Amino acid sequence: MTEHDSNRYMLRHALATLAYRAGKTVRGASASFADFHISEDGRTPIEILSHMGDLFEWALSMAQGAEKWKNAQPLPWAEEVNRFFASLAAMDAFLASESELAFPAERLFQGPIADALTHTGQLAMLRRLAGSNMKGENYSRAIISVGHVGPDQEYPQ
Repeated sequence: MTEHDSNRYMLRHALATLAYRAGKTVRGASASFADFHISEDGRTPIEILSHMGDLFEWALSMAQGAEKWKNAQPLPWAEEVNRFFASLAAMDAFLASESELAFPAERLFQGPIADALTHTGQLAMLRRLAGSNMKGENYSRAIISVGHVGPDQEYPQ
């Protein structure tokens, strides 16, 4: 495996990891969770999730060599969850293709991917603050497969 292939593989693994963690965080969240506030100037969960979708639309534009940022208006919760996973899938499909990666893999990781991982942690914290706890787990034992970036993750019992 070349360094180029290795970098793409690690990026794809990072996306699958994000899908697993974000999937756990948004799965089973009540509709009212979307608008939960902890302060007047803090982002709501729906705003964070919308931003996460924006991050992967941006990441794909960078990878394709036409960097473009757009702040989308948040959709209803279920639609925003679908948009986020669709944006992950589009990015993963590009990374799985033979298309040239027009942006350094390291910068794709340090920008949109790392940012989305941070926001996933924020969503988990907000769920707990909203009284909708999630079961803890040892993520090093999670069932994560490259290319599995949809909401249909396999979770431990």
